[in-house]
Amino acid sequence: MNRIFSNPIALGITCALIAAFFFTLNDVGIKFLSGDYPLHEVVLIRALIALSITLAIFMPLEGGYHNLRTKRLGLHMVRGVFVVMANLLFFLGLASIPLSEATAIFFIAPVIITIFSVIFLGETVGVWRWFAVGAGLLGALIMLRPNPASFQIASLLPMFAAVCYATLHILSRKMGGTESASTLSFYIQLTFVLVSAAMGLTFHDGATAGSENITIQFLLRAWVMPTPFDFAVMAGVGVASAVGGYFISQAYRTSEAALVAPFEYVGLLLAIIWGIAIFDEWPDYIAWLGMALILSSGLLMLWRESVQKKRARIRDKGLHRLQ
Repeated sequence: MNRIFSNPIALGITCALIAAFFFTLNDVGIKFLSGDYPLHEVVLIRALIALSITLAIFMPLEGGYHNLRTKRLGLHMVRGVFVVMANLLFFLGLASIPLSEATAIFFIAPVIITIFSVIFLGETVGVWRWFAVGAGLLGALIMLRPNPASFQIASLLPMFAAVCYATLHILSRKMGGTESASTLSFYIQLTFVLVSAAMGLTFHDGATAGSENITIQFLLRAWVMPTPFDFAVMAGVGVASAVGGYFISQAYRTSEAALVAPFEYVGLLLAIIWGIAIFDEWPDYIAWLGMALILSSGLLMLWRESVQKKRARIRDKGLHRLQ
């Protein structure tokens, strides 16, 4: 265990895997609630619980509440806006399309992160990784089903969410040297509270939710008092959001973005399992093909990373012997 915490690469990978598990639980809960409650209500309750957990547990673990002080408030707010947009777009997509398909489309995010890591962070990406990027983008295109007879506008929502999510984590990497994971998590949850509360005050009566479109109803329907069971689900979603948000911030704060991103693909496999077991959503052959390409692109990135790390260790040992 000590080796994991002392090795930034191992720590980043472990945190990404933990986050992927809790984020899929969050997605299951949101999809379960999407037929009866407005999105802003679910997100507000989730964010309040997640914010409380961050303040009560994660903040003290990282040295105390002095971490709330920051000299990069502007970047925190920008980062918060991107994560709010990523969540809103993805959850709106969940209301209309299967969990596994929405997750698969969203998982072009690691591909976008890889591209952004080169453009904005100056990280090095080789030919094999670019080949993986192409495979991932092709898989996403297949998932979108560009045929007019089968295309759904809602399928674009997870893709736009992926762009916002990728931008979020590039900012996490950029801020990681000065901000703790609990600080990053706190300002994200605070942004969720502010945005969802503002939406609740604006749309609480459901007057603008007259459309028959499921996605629009989920966004604009009237505030509903939760049943005890549904409130428990919302609380569980809040816990999953807090834990997942903390660990994914830790992952991108401590390790290279292009290294951490592929490990989030565990979430795609979990989404397929939850979709079948809970919602009886079986992907069709087109969805399986797109998922396979997206998953393969992530695994190819992972394989190339391991090869490069092995070569670097051999090279370093050789230089050490020459000295």
